[in-house]
Amino acid sequence: MKKIVWKKFGRIIKPQNFYWMKTHAMCPTPEIIKKDTIKVYFSGRNKFNQSIIGNANITFKKFPNSFSIKYSKKPDLNVGELGTFDDNGVTPTCLIKHNNKKYLFYVGWNKGATVRMHLYGGLAIKKNNKNYFTRYSKAPIIERNKINPYLNTAPFVIKIRNKWIMYYVSGIKWLHKDLPKYNIQIATSNNLTDWERKGKIAINFENNKEMALARPCVIKYGKKYFMWFSSKNNWLYGSNYKMCFAVSNDGIRWKRVKKFSEIKKSKKGWDSQMVEYFSVIKFKNKLVMFYNGNGFGKTGIGMAVSE
Repeated sequence: MKKIVWKKFGRIIKPQNFYWMKTHAMCPTPEIIKKDTIKVYFSGRNKFNQSIIGNANITFKKFPNSFSIKYSKKPDLNVGELGTFDDNGVTPTCLIKHNNKKYLFYVGWNKGATVRMHLYGGLAIKKNNKNYFTRYSKAPIIERNKINPYLNTAPFVIKIRNKWIMYYVSGIKWLHKDLPKYNIQIATSNNLTDWERKGKIAINFENNKEMALARPCVIKYGKKYFMWFSSKNNWLYGSNYKMCFAVSNDGIRWKRVKKFSEIKKSKKGWDSQMVEYFSVIKFKNKLVMFYNGNGFGKTGIGMAVSE
């Protein structure tokens, strides 16, 4: 495989002063809507620190160096009803176009009691002739069960042959009320709404220091499947997120590959402490990556393009 070299284009999406986005622009989730325009869904945070999904359109005048950005003043998906799984926030992780519909998979945030939070996988759907998303259900599409009794969230979905494959973040334990430990597992579906989980692990921990494997993103590249994900260690060893990469021949069995496709933190500036929550798409014969930097999205969203 030929190494992917990325060129950074800096922070391009910044938090705006809208009611749904007082701070943060977290978990960029891109969609190509025109030959020269990418819509990036992400979550801002309102005055109550609740995550809400909106978007920004990036229109390239001359790709990738010259572009303009237009933010949505209204959200695409707001918090859920009181008492539901996403009543304290929603964060996008994946968008699928299928049968004249758009399927927006997202994280549902719910406050915890004995632990800091509960996270679930949600789904909202937009018909192509509509300009809004509607929740598929007031309940999550992946939640706690006997196989995954802790966190189950951050779904990313692709189709392999005739099967839908979901890569999702699954908690394996809480070390204390503020510190969950989680890896990346696999679910399957025939219809994008009903998911079967058997505890199949896609990416497991590299060593005892590693604590968190977050926000997988998968594309098919040639005959192989590429996955970018975020990793951080136990706070004893430095707990800022970094980029990790894995490759697979079938989308099921994965192997980590170091120094093949890396974006490292900058020496100074908005992504000088960490880089995380990567999302990669193919656009104009290039790979385009959107990602977060310092503060888990507090400083905004950056863009990088393969050279």
